[in-house]
Amino acid sequence: MKELGHMLETDQPDSGPRRPLLGRILEEKFHLLESKLEEALSYQQEKGGRLGEVLLHLRSLREEQLLEALAQQFEIKWMPQLDTSQVDHELIRKVPIAFCRRYHVLPLRYEEGFILTASTDPLETVAMDDLRLLLGKPIKPILTSSVTLLSCLNRAYDEIANPAGAEQVMEDIAANQSLDQLAHELDEPQDLLDATDEAPIIRLVNSVLFQAVRQRASDIHFESFERGLVIRYRIDGVLYPVLTPPKHLQASIIARLKIMAGLNIAEKRLPQDGRFAIRTSGKDVDLRVSVLPTSHGERVVLRLLEKENRLLNLSEMGFSKERLTVIHQLIQLAHGIILVTGPTGSGKTTTLYAALSHINAPDKNIITVEDPVEYQLLGVGQMQVNPKINLSFAAGLRSILRQDPDVIMIGEIRDRETAEIAIHASLTGHLVFSTLHTNDAASAATRLIDMGIEPFLVASSVVAVLAQRLLRRICPDCKRSYTASEEELDRLELPPGSTTTLYRGAGCAACSQTGYRGRTGIFELMVLDDEIRRLIGSKADSTAIKQAAIAKGMVTLKQEGADRVIQGHTTLEEVMRITQQEIDV
Repeated sequence: MKELGHMLETDQPDSGPRRPLLGRILEEKFHLLESKLEEALSYQQEKGGRLGEVLLHLRSLREEQLLEALAQQFEIKWMPQLDTSQVDHELIRKVPIAFCRRYHVLPLRYEEGFILTASTDPLETVAMDDLRLLLGKPIKPILTSSVTLLSCLNRAYDEIANPAGAEQVMEDIAANQSLDQLAHELDEPQDLLDATDEAPIIRLVNSVLFQAVRQRASDIHFESFERGLVIRYRIDGVLYPVLTPPKHLQASIIARLKIMAGLNIAEKRLPQDGRFAIRTSGKDVDLRVSVLPTSHGERVVLRLLEKENRLLNLSEMGFSKERLTVIHQLIQLAHGIILVTGPTGSGKTTTLYAALSHINAPDKNIITVEDPVEYQLLGVGQMQVNPKINLSFAAGLRSILRQDPDVIMIGEIRDRETAEIAIHASLTGHLVFSTLHTNDAASAATRLIDMGIEPFLVASSVVAVLAQRLLRRICPDCKRSYTASEEELDRLELPPGSTTTLYRGAGCAACSQTGYRGRTGIFELMVLDDEIRRLIGSKADSTAIKQAAIAKGMVTLKQEGADRVIQGHTTLEEVMRITQQEIDV
């Protein structure tokens, strides 16, 4: 959202109709606590600023809540969702995309003599006046969130710039006879939306990258097989095939990707790693490139990282209120090890970053050693491992301990040496965060022991283990209810005959017909008490440790997943896919 500093005082304007106070609307509509409002007003008196800006700064409410309240105050229509079907393409052709991005406005369509225009600011008059003069009709504003507006804006301008998509580009390429030469052209567009006059192979690759960003893909796979190339996107943790270019385009497409990543296009026998950045739809995206030789040609995987991706805070991770309270207490400890476990891609690093952001303060010295550094944390010293110069996790951790840290984050405990240094650090007064690859919380202790760590050291240093998974959310646009079958009730461990309504996604354009959009976390938190420490010290197996933790009130991944199904957040099939082992137990 744009800066809110110019939006609205708590006092009434000097002229014009009297409007209800913003604070009163937030109290009535969103149950904003009076203590939170008083805190914001006190902050405002001390440091200035506007009420909305202060409330967002103090994280007392979300941007969507503030904008909905402002819409009510200014008697403007609030639209939480926008779709390109609501946008008149001929209308936006008259307005430069740079103007819309700068002022966070989007003309939608003609309506009753007005031009309905989405905005994120009820007091944006300059841009509205410019649009009125440019389009020759009065403007009727509506309010929406910045995320919704920019998403719709980028999709709408993409549709008028690239109406055919990658499939049409492939057809255009079919008649081209100089593919290898075209693939080596190096001119880069500033924005992929402007890439209309590039060579066919370049336009094909740009189109694949652009659509990946638009569809929220985290990875793009270019997979070489005997009969052709398969391009797949990983969206919300699941791979989907999107394009199958013919075999004769394979070498040119992969050569183009290697050129963009600065790799050696002549080397086809050895793995290579590189990276490059693109700008598309107003977003800056970093791409990490991995090239692997296979029997049918090279295989390329791109990992997409949006620079604008903001860090989630702990309250947005999906924790229950009770569990969030415990986690807040744990991360404020002076020493000990807190481990986050789960498979690759389960959000472990995001959880650790959220925890560090929560405790980050001027009076704390926080240092991390990571592989790689994925997000920049203001005020935190971040070190990236580099195997080429023998800078491993263990070597970096030794150096960190000489920097007088209060809190240390280790990207991953991979070996005995790293584990020993981490335990030593925790026993000498440091709070240590790290990750492990285990299926559940109880297995973390046995994994450390398997690495060669003495059981009594594990028992005395580890204070808590958090296992987590990421579940796909049901798409809110095509969410449908149905009555659970007896088999589903049994899997959810509900008594037969229970009249439980469950939900699934029917599939729509917003979710690419998958029925899912976005992800949320499920968690299993094991806090070590005297009994669990005794079991670890006596080398008990993970099953015994898990049973003891459940007896103490630990909610397992399976139980939490079942709760999310009943609450309508996800489907039983998704929980089974993610927690297969736990469900089969």
